[in-house]
Amino acid sequence: MSAALDHPPPATLAEFLDWEQFQECRYEWDGVQPVAVVGGTFGHSELASRFYDILRAHLRGGPCTVVRTNVKVMTQHGTRIHYPDAVVTCTPMRGSDTVVPAPVLILEVLSETTAAIDRGTKRAEYGALPSLAHYAMLVQDAPIAVICDRAGNFEERQEREAIDLQELGLTIPLAALYQGLLAG
Repeated sequence: MSAALDHPPPATLAEFLDWEQFQECRYEWDGVQPVAVVGGTFGHSELASRFYDILRAHLRGGPCTVVRTNVKVMTQHGTRIHYPDAVVTCTPMRGSDTVVPAPVLILEVLSETTAAIDRGTKRAEYGALPSLAHYAMLVQDAPIAVICDRAGNFEERQEREAIDLQELGLTIPLAALYQGLLAG
């Protein structure tokens, strides 16, 4: 008998956390039910990887760390689960942790299928996290970044501009992130 049949779809967050570990696919929890996280494009993966690589090199040896998409972020007072493309925390983590404690920076790469949720629901949920300094969204098919802070303020950056992450002491030029990714 398969693990999925042994574990019926969850009705609560606690059930979801137990159920999720037996699934072949990755799921987020929207507060009511599991939501499958589908595959992406090369551009999505490459942008997230480049952002992660820059952060990892910059943060190495310091108190903060950046993690990739396999570790969860819990929002809405512990009622929702998301898997951002990258997350920075300055709170120590154990190797067995599955939830990022106290996220300082969250990155989502926008795609046609996720942009509305990333710009709306997730923006509000991430903005309510007391530890969060910035929520960064990278547009997949244009050199544009939207950077939000906890207060709900946001700035859009274009190709010749940079993402300024003062709390981390880092500025990332958009041109470097998108170099060679966009046709034309």
